[in-house]
Amino acid sequence: MKRTLNPLLLTLLLIIFSFTGAIAQNWDIDLLKDINPRHPNSSYWQQTSNSAYYVTGAVTIGTLAAGLISNDDEIKHNAYEGLLRFGIGTVITTGLKTVFNRERPADRYPDEVFVVSPSHGKSFPSGHTSLAFGTATTLALEYHKWYVTVPAFLWASSVGYSRMYLGKHYPSDVLGGAVVGIGGGYLTHWFNRKIFKEYYLKKEMPH
Repeated sequence: MKRTLNPLLLTLLLIIFSFTGAIAQNWDIDLLKDINPRHPNSSYWQQTSNSAYYVTGAVTIGTLAAGLISNDDEIKHNAYEGLLRFGIGTVITTGLKTVFNRERPADRYPDEVFVVSPSHGKSFPSGHTSLAFGTATTLALEYHKWYVTVPAFLWASSVGYSRMYLGKHYPSDVLGGAVVGIGGGYLTHWFNRKIFKEYYLKKEMPH
């Protein structure tokens, strides 16, 4: 029961966040305008935004390669969890974008929100943020080391900020993406242990 509590709580938070755009649209756009400059062409924030994909890919593929090369079962199972989390997170994010069908801020406020390159996809939740927080959560759950967890979540938070700086998402989109990522990470962690139940039971047995 304890293992399923966090995903359920995070799902509830997501539902709350999903109404932010409708209930507090003025707050949402005002905060975005404070973050988003007229010329959001910082290469640093563009690369930070793009890192949601290449860092996640490098971590997942690198872990799998390391596990196969070393034939280390624990590393391989960490890689399986990463792959599973990527798949589950993508499905959840895509589904929510379709359900909420929220217009991008630069499309709705073309004279107030500025982008270097236009994005006309669905806005809620932020896929980049979801991916980054999902990766950070998986790393935290797998390694239980502060020097892994703290940098991972700082990086994920930077990705979320970059999406607002670049004018791609509202703050509530980023919050929703973070909740999806964290919730998906916990859900995958639990699900992975159900799929490979025998392996984890054997691993936890005293020697």
